[in-house]
Amino acid sequence: MTRERRGDNADWPSWMHQAWQKDAKDEGSLTCVDFPNSDGTDPLQIRTLEGMHLVGWGDYIIQGVKGELYPCKPDIFEATYEAVRE
Repeated sequence: MTRERRGDNADWPSWMHQAWQKDAKDEGSLTCVDFPNSDGTDPLQIRTLEGMHLVGWGDYIIQGVKGELYPCKPDIFEATYEAVRE
């Protein structure tokens, strides 16, 4: 996730759009962190079984085998996964 992709979600995969539409209280929701004096480009957060996880700038948002979402730091992602575009 970059500031540019956060500001323009046109290239988000369908599963991210679906997570964005979920209620913020629901597991698997993707919502923005509402900082005071927000300019509308605050970072994102994902609600998981373990609680809220902040998606830092540069992090990947990945979907697990059961559809769960979680953030992944770039070095871990690059050592573990291959990027797939929808």
